[in-house]
Amino acid sequence: MSKTRREIDSLGELQVPSEAYYSTQTVWAINNFPISGIPISHLSQVVQALAIVKKAAILANKNLGNISAPKADAIVAGCDDIAAGGLITEFPIEVFQGGAGTSTTMNISEVIANRAIEHLGLPRGRYDIIHPNDDLNQSTNDVYPTAIRVAIQVSHRSLHQELRLLAGELENKCAEFASVLKLGRTQVRDAVPMTLGQEFRAFATTMWEDVTSSFVFSRRSISAAPPWAKESGATRRKSIWYEPA
Repeated sequence: MSKTRREIDSLGELQVPSEAYYSTQTVWAINNFPISGIPISHLSQVVQALAIVKKAAILANKNLGNISAPKADAIVAGCDDIAAGGLITEFPIEVFQGGAGTSTTMNISEVIANRAIEHLGLPRGRYDIIHPNDDLNQSTNDVYPTAIRVAIQVSHRSLHQELRLLAGELENKCAEFASVLKLGRTQVRDAVPMTLGQEFRAFATTMWEDVTSSFVFSRRSISAAPPWAKESGATRRKSIWYEPA
């Protein structure tokens, strides 16, 4: 039988796997949303983006003096671990869930908190030192949309590169097939004669247009989190999660 640790929140007491970095809110979500069997870890870039947003929030609060430097540095280190692709198995909750993503943001807050506690040389579960709610939680309505945009931007870079490679290969085929004659097709009927190279030229042109559109998208897609101070609720008095430039 695997070992567990006893944890308590406002909903009651739960036994959490002792090796887990997540805590009670994640366990509640696992129990409440057994829908598709697809965990949020399947969307690893979203998880990494959430860690990036959480890191930005902590750095802003550190600069404003709302959190001590040692605590902030430990939390930032935990965010960096996740943003680098680590601890991805610690996100077992459903991709389909209630609460507009609240369970996901609590999941990552819990994982970051326990990882930060470890960075301070303490065992997981020492929430008197770093608490998932008091020290890490921001409004899901702000964090999640921002993280989605970050994830799209990160994914978009690799997509843009692959589109360029595909467009280039299609262009190569234009020359390779320049002497291959064929009949064009219009509505499943024979049309004017053309070369296979001309056909691939049309493919290449369309793909380069997509590359251009993709580049424009990359320049416009990131919209920073709203430029105002966001209270994180009753757990913090002045928790600014976004610091205007």
